[in-house]
Amino acid sequence: MQTRTGIIGGSGLYDIQGIEVIDSLNIDTPYGKPSDELLLARINGHEVVFLPRHGRDHATPPHKINYRANIYAMKLAGVNRIISISAVGSLRQEIEPGHFVLVDQFVDRTHSREGTFFDGPVVAHVSMADPVCACLKSSLLKACNSASITTHENGNYLVMQGPQFSTRAESELYRSWGMNVIGMTNMPEAKLAREAEICYATVAMSTDYDCWHEEEEDVSVQSILDVMRGNGVKAQAMLQNYFNTLSADELCSCGCPTALEHGIFADLKVQSDDAIRPIHALVKRFL
Repeated sequence: MQTRTGIIGGSGLYDIQGIEVIDSLNIDTPYGKPSDELLLARINGHEVVFLPRHGRDHATPPHKINYRANIYAMKLAGVNRIISISAVGSLRQEIEPGHFVLVDQFVDRTHSREGTFFDGPVVAHVSMADPVCACLKSSLLKACNSASITTHENGNYLVMQGPQFSTRAESELYRSWGMNVIGMTNMPEAKLAREAEICYATVAMSTDYDCWHEEEEDVSVQSILDVMRGNGVKAQAMLQNYFNTLSADELCSCGCPTALEHGIFADLKVQSDDAIRPIHALVKRFL
């Protein structure tokens, strides 16, 4: 089975040298429309599906993103791995603006976001002990190193509700918890990817020091945008390296594609069509 990689991030990621655009996918899901049309493309012979998380015009704030529709659309598009590229604030001196962090853990401080596909009557509990696909993360580390990007191999990502930035007290609290970076978008995205049995890894791009670093200016939109432009160029180089070295039939040896095998607490064969319809793409292999 050929891999199809999904990339969730900013629309500027499309500008990769050698990209061949194939089609725009206007996908409806049981949860509504995703953030935007999905762009199907080919890079070095590999099929890629791009989705701008906030929409092409960045018109959707983090707490209003339809995360379920985004991940379900990726599933319907045949994606079996997702590279999540996210702007974050740094909570550590050594993670400077412009550095990348390959996150391995999340702490979810969001609220009022729809965070599961299994709202009943079909119930499922998947493991999130290791929320990032180790195989995909390893490949991304090699791609970052090949692009000479200063990259931190591990990190804890505090996912805040937003859209406001932290208070100074909150920033210091998260540092005391051992958090490395802070952002607003990767939860429930990572949880939903696990429920969809899609490998998932996050490349966190540091844009600022949050507000804990009193020797630096407090966070401003303009300062973040300036760093983000440089980070976007680095992300394009990383992705180009990733697809230049990816085997056409390379699959992860992780447990992500089988996350639901022991997690569904229901006999699917006795469920009604109404119960199955919203999760059909996720459970059809069990039917």
